[in-house]
Amino acid sequence: MKNEKITSRDVDFAKWYTDVVKAAHLADYTSVKGCIAIEPNGYAIWEKIQSIMDKKFKELGHVNVQMPLLIPENLFNQEKELIEGFAPELVWVTEVGDKKLDERFAIRSTSETVFCDYYRKHINSYKDLPKLYNQWCNVFRYEKETRPFLRSREFLWQEGHTVHASEEEALKETYQMMDVYRWFNHEVLAIPSITGKKTEKEKFAGAEFTLTNEDLMYNGVCLQDGTSHYFGQKFCKAYDVKFVNKDNKEEYAYYTTWGKTTRAIAAIIMVHADDYGLVLPPRIAPKQVVIIPIGSDERVNELCNKYNEELNKNDIVSYIDNSDKTPGYKFAEAEVNGIPVRIEIGARDLENNKVTLVRRDTREKIIVDSNIDIVSYVKDLLDTIHHDMYIRAIERRDKLTFEAHNMEDMRNILNTQPGFIHAMWCGDPECEMKIKEIKGCKSRCIIEEDPIDDKCVCCGKKADKHVIWGIQY
Repeated sequence: MKNEKITSRDVDFAKWYTDVVKAAHLADYTSVKGCIAIEPNGYAIWEKIQSIMDKKFKELGHVNVQMPLLIPENLFNQEKELIEGFAPELVWVTEVGDKKLDERFAIRSTSETVFCDYYRKHINSYKDLPKLYNQWCNVFRYEKETRPFLRSREFLWQEGHTVHASEEEALKETYQMMDVYRWFNHEVLAIPSITGKKTEKEKFAGAEFTLTNEDLMYNGVCLQDGTSHYFGQKFCKAYDVKFVNKDNKEEYAYYTTWGKTTRAIAAIIMVHADDYGLVLPPRIAPKQVVIIPIGSDERVNELCNKYNEELNKNDIVSYIDNSDKTPGYKFAEAEVNGIPVRIEIGARDLENNKVTLVRRDTREKIIVDSNIDIVSYVKDLLDTIHHDMYIRAIERRDKLTFEAHNMEDMRNILNTQPGFIHAMWCGDPECEMKIKEIKGCKSRCIIEEDPIDDKCVCCGKKADKHVIWGIQY
């Protein structure tokens, strides 16, 4: 039976999304306008995201640091493009107590300025390079319209800031970190994202170019989920980050940044969840298995404890729900919270040496022998669930992927069913702006795939850029 607290996603997708967030106790609204309280269930997912990505970063040689929350205005002003790009969203601290400050401070919206200021003081020679720093922190951007995880004024993220002695090395880092985000989405979140390069208009303020990881939600709306930026020497020139190279000559360093946010939780919800609540891919689920005893029979309790101990010993996170609630309530709670596998153990079933496993993704019940090798069976089942969720996400994405060869095609697609739209572009920003007039459709990324035409979808002139377009969150 459908969860009565959750609106059907096919009736009102926006309401459905909010209902899932609240029903699964992922986040709630606060008295601080535009800011959310991330509840234990939501924060546990973020902790899992952190732990997996942090391990990957460290395998690649990165280390974690912490930079200041407040940034002096003079630092921001040293890079004109950055200040212009973030000016509308910056929040300024202008006084302390009843005293007006001599210089105002921006609350961190991004940290290029403070990282470059630090690097200027700590890099002298090529022997000091590369610096592969990452920061896990919160940032604040004064967004006009907000929605939990998708776009809140304060959010959590990681921001990598690396400095290199050569262009080749910095470019390698930029592409490598994009590969990490794509790997994470595919292999951990079961989300088949597409990566490519942002257009000049859509790239990060001040970057030479931006690589992006683009997801498609169940409703056909696009979500940017992880970006990697190549700055070349531009920021290092603005902040005087120089080093003496192997030829004993002074030159400016090469700079990259990359980041992924709590928006990944929104992607998990909008790609995988259903009308019954959250559906978590097993590799990101903080709790992978819930064991629910039915009744108080001693044999039931013994088997519950046996399963739980064996699973946890073998790196499968399970727990026994011994709360004072009815079995039906426990089933519904596990379902709405998206726990990948539910094991139901009752005295009547044990008389026949049977137990029931339930997949959250398909809601399928599986009856197995109670003396089964529970570890091997559940491990295989979790892998199967991940694979099946990934395949369903690909099928949904492909169903909502279209081709447009002219503006009439673009209008028909966007007015019927949004999705990923493949179309050629001549590179003229005016054409990009004309396309945006259709329901706010934007270029998502330029991809390295065979052209589908030789003409621009907008102006009809010669075009060699294969672009994915779509409506975005």
